[in-house]
Amino acid sequence: MIDFRYHLVSIIAVFLALTVGLVLGTTMLQDPLLNTLQNETADLRGQTEDLRAERDVADRVNAGADELADAAARDLLRDRLRGLDVVLVQAPGADPETADALGDRVEEAGGSVTGRVEVRSEFVDPGNAAFVDELALQVSADPGSLEGVGTYEKAGTEIGRALARAPERDDEDTDRGHDPAAVLETFVEGGLISVRGEPAGEADALVFVAPSSAEQAGRDDREAVNTVLSAFTSALHDRVEGLVLAGDVPSSRGHGMLAQARAAEAAFATVDMTGRPMGDIVAVLALAEDIDGDGGAYGVGDGVRGFMPDPLPEPRASASPSPSPSPSPGTDEARRAPRDGE
Repeated sequence: MIDFRYHLVSIIAVFLALTVGLVLGTTMLQDPLLNTLQNETADLRGQTEDLRAERDVADRVNAGADELADAAARDLLRDRLRGLDVVLVQAPGADPETADALGDRVEEAGGSVTGRVEVRSEFVDPGNAAFVDELALQVSADPGSLEGVGTYEKAGTEIGRALARAPERDDEDTDRGHDPAAVLETFVEGGLISVRGEPAGEADALVFVAPSSAEQAGRDDREAVNTVLSAFTSALHDRVEGLVLAGDVPSSRGHGMLAQARAAEAAFATVDMTGRPMGDIVAVLALAEDIDGDGGAYGVGDGVRGFMPDPLPEPRASASPSPSPSPSPGTDEARRAPRDGE
């Protein structure tokens, strides 16, 4: 029979073996293991320094490219939007400074910023969808034409009609008592949009500023909000054919607004680099191209046609007396011809 002393000796022998193994292992492996870890650490430190240097170079190149873009902006943009009135539309969470910069570029291109429409967060709140639908039907000159249309398509149709220059509205709107300013005011009083300037009935083209990706970061409803805004923007474009959706690079990925618009093969132009001089200039060039019916996706994100339009859109001719007959109201030529004195 095995007694207690046997168990005790066995336990002592096990611990002694473990102790000897640890001593021998640390003694024999210490130097090679430390050398390996030190070498790997040195390699990682070197890679980090290389990446930091590459980042610094890229930052300097980008800064230089923005300086070059600023210097060349006047020549690149001259007369591309000559004689056109442009309305800025800001999505909830859009960067106001980006909108301001885009407005300045529009004016450099010979256009005029006639007003600004700020879409409020209440507009995209799912709890207000029924209210948005009700207002769109209330202000519509022809509610029957909106049957079967989604809520935000209805709102975009009516706000777009209210913004569009008169020839773009239905010929019967006046007979129906359709008042563009009153339409916008209804949405303002409903707390859904804010309006600056007097954009009603004045828009030849729109610049739609997408939500900032930083502003939307971490939001659980990001996909739903951008789906709503994409539907709204498409409806605006049906009424005001010149439109560029301007956003930052991250908005062209994942559930970003530009990513959704491009996935749906939107008919309007998109640019994903706005917020810096290069991107703002490309956005205005893309808008000029879209006014001529050939808007594309530009920037550095997925699915772009190129970095910028190539060839560049032609400058718009200045207005001058001509013996040729004037275009009929409502035609593309009438919409695109510069007005007298511009």
